[in-house]
Amino acid sequence: MIIVRLIMQTVVLALGQILANKVRSMLTTLGIVIGVAAVVATVAAIDGLRGFVLDEFETFGTNKVFIDGSLPQSWRGRISWREVQLQPEEVDAIIEHAPSVTAISPQWRASARVDFENIVLDSAPIVGIRPQWHEVENRQVTLGRPFNMVDEEQRRYVILVNEQAIEELNLPTSPLGEFLLVGGRRFLIVGVVETLDLSGMFGGGDSRAEFFVPFSTAVILNPNGWINYATATMESPEAAEETRAEIDFVLRTVRKLDPDEDATFDVEIPQEYVEQFESLSAGLVAGATGIVGISLLVGGIGIMNIMLVSVSERTREIGLRKAVGARPLVILIQFLTEAVVLCLLGGAVGIAIGQGIIFGLQQIPNAPLENASMPIWAVGLAVGFCAMTGVVFGVFPAIKAARLDPIVALRHD
Repeated sequence: MIIVRLIMQTVVLALGQILANKVRSMLTTLGIVIGVAAVVATVAAIDGLRGFVLDEFETFGTNKVFIDGSLPQSWRGRISWREVQLQPEEVDAIIEHAPSVTAISPQWRASARVDFENIVLDSAPIVGIRPQWHEVENRQVTLGRPFNMVDEEQRRYVILVNEQAIEELNLPTSPLGEFLLVGGRRFLIVGVVETLDLSGMFGGGDSRAEFFVPFSTAVILNPNGWINYATATMESPEAAEETRAEIDFVLRTVRKLDPDEDATFDVEIPQEYVEQFESLSAGLVAGATGIVGISLLVGGIGIMNIMLVSVSERTREIGLRKAVGARPLVILIQFLTEAVVLCLLGGAVGIAIGQGIIFGLQQIPNAPLENASMPIWAVGLAVGFCAMTGVVFGVFPAIKAARLDPIVALRHD
């Protein structure tokens, strides 16, 4: 209880000394203020960018796997690019023999003329998909029904459109039952699929008209085409390496590739990029904190300097306090507390300025920093740094003050 009362009295004395020397105190803590403001703003910016990227990946799908044919340098001149493209039987082999893969859908892309009454879309993108596509892409049918296995097996001329296609073709608000001419063939609209938002980091502009037909039907529309790529989902993001190994084994087996031969396919897993970005953002925060620590070091040296000056200026006061019975520990705590309070005040000002910088970052147009905010741990880190700086750089002046001889101190001019 006595210690607590002593510390409280010392804090009041410290604040009194700071108020008595406002300009000197402000200049002394300038390094602390700059360091704390910089670390808070930097951490908030990185945290905001990290949140934006992770949200985009979450929307994109962190449990997705992209599989495509690839022609490595070692195979060029031996086989053509078309020969390495995925085949439907390879896609079937993956879902059958790769336990970590929960669903897969190849995509057969084509371009065709689409007619509805007097409106024509030349070279509209037509995508052949399997029924599992909705699960893989997490894109639901908002009106009507999705494709089923009967559509796929019987190669039915049915089609799904999105809202943008309805707008561009001037279709009825509920286009179910309407017919479109796709490449000269009549297709029945059976459903409306939600439009893909292209405004994020994975987009490239405004949303576009999309047309989906059963995979087997798309092959009829474009018999000379090929599977552009296949999209799959895995059990969980944590199964990324296991999923990659299983797909690699299946495709090497089907394509009769030796383990030491270059793969003629690519397996891309976004979750791996998420983990890389997490590591990168953590490294950026650590690096920025380390660099900003230099400002705190400079500020700490300023604190030590001003505290040494304060000890010299208050030598007679120290001598008088010792003469009336103040113990060296009390003197040490007084000066050490003054140094800590000075650092903490600088830290508080730095946090306030950092919050202002964060607000400015949020107002930058087209910057993915609108969600930038000051994490609680960053505030704790800044306060901890300030307190530690006050202790480390204030302890030497405090010890010097505590060790002063009261007789010598009283004779000091």
